[in-house]
Amino acid sequence: MTVSLEDIRAAQMRITGKVTRTALQPSDDLSQRCGVPVYMKMEHHQPTGAFKLRGATNAVAMLGEDERRRGVVAASTGNHGRALAYAAGLEGIDATICMSQLVPHNKRDAIAKLGAQICIVGNSQDDAQTQAELLVAQQGMTMVPPFDDAGVIAGQGTIGLELIEDLPQLDTLLVQLSGGGLASGVAAAVKSLRPQVRVIGVSMARGAAMQASLTAGHPVQVREDETLADSLGGGIGLANRHTFAMCRDLLDGVILLSEEEIAAGIVHAYHEEREIVEGAGAVGIAALLADKVVPRGPVALILSGRNIDMDLHRRVICGEQLQ
Repeated sequence: MTVSLEDIRAAQMRITGKVTRTALQPSDDLSQRCGVPVYMKMEHHQPTGAFKLRGATNAVAMLGEDERRRGVVAASTGNHGRALAYAAGLEGIDATICMSQLVPHNKRDAIAKLGAQICIVGNSQDDAQTQAELLVAQQGMTMVPPFDDAGVIAGQGTIGLELIEDLPQLDTLLVQLSGGGLASGVAAAVKSLRPQVRVIGVSMARGAAMQASLTAGHPVQVREDETLADSLGGGIGLANRHTFAMCRDLLDGVILLSEEEIAAGIVHAYHEEREIVEGAGAVGIAALLADKVVPRGPVALILSGRNIDMDLHRRVICGEQLQ
């Protein structure tokens, strides 16, 4: 693995006191449905509303003085940009976030409120990444990638350390799968500490870039479509250095969900768990509700983010037809 257990433990030390050690909360309803204990890792309770704060905080903490002085830049589907803007702001570092037109306005506005510069370009995460690379080349800014970066992966992996600390008898873990920063980091930690745990990636059927790449045996490009799980959109990068290989080697399977199934996860989170989560945050719940995984023992899933447009949330909860 390109990111080791020791790297993740070091990240845990760097970010302690800067991020929230989130609760692992039991779900009575899901436990009854599945016939085994089901627990939810409440990452949507982070100060920025998503798990991404862990990776961004660790990556910023690892920067040298010259890198800090030149400012940081990243491409983002929203949550990484918000996390990087927050982490950089705490350190007095300038941040620029590049996003495509597909990123919801509520996520763009939240990043701007944190003081970061916003650059909207193109219609895909790949377009945003190209712009971020251009700023690195032209202005000498320091890139902090949203997922394919050892420091970011190690930061996300601290979730895995907490999961095993809180639930040593864990049997199955459902983890969001997009660019692979979360999935690879958490899987690296969990598999190192408890190799028998099944770690299953969960994504949307629309434009699941990592799943398409795993099927092809190498990174591939996919068309990026609008989805309720917008935080899971975007490619993994044709020159992927870390997350593709780690997901290939560590994941025990991948589940893909329809838009209707994702919506059902959002609704369940609200009505049964009293939690507001975005589409990506609800995919673990959705996979269980759709009977796409057969639990054998204690299950954990991650509520990865809550940064959903509230009008969209209302429409999903009310069962309005969504395109």
